[in-house]
Amino acid sequence: MKESDIVRAILKYLKTVPECFCWKEHGGMYGTAGIPDIICCYCGKFVVFEVKTETGKTTALQESVINKIQKCGGKAVVVRSVDEVKSVIEEVKQK
Repeated sequence: MKESDIVRAILKYLKTVPECFCWKEHGGMYGTAGIPDIICCYCGKFVVFEVKTETGKTTALQESVINKIQKCGGKAVVVRSVDEVKSVIEEVKQK
């Protein structure tokens, strides 16, 4: 499965989750390098998902951005499936 297919499936799921506002961050010259693929506000919490295929790896820049978000109190996670996103959403909901 391609990364774009996983992103599309995750967004489809997130759009059904109450109290969740999300969007796909598109890279390019006007974007911020290293920002995760999907950005959400869920139940008032900042949650981002860096989407990878089963064999995909994060870059050093992506890891750096993920760490910065986590240090600021946001939830930043590398995911490879909708099921992983569901687990993160459930964890955030519990807090």
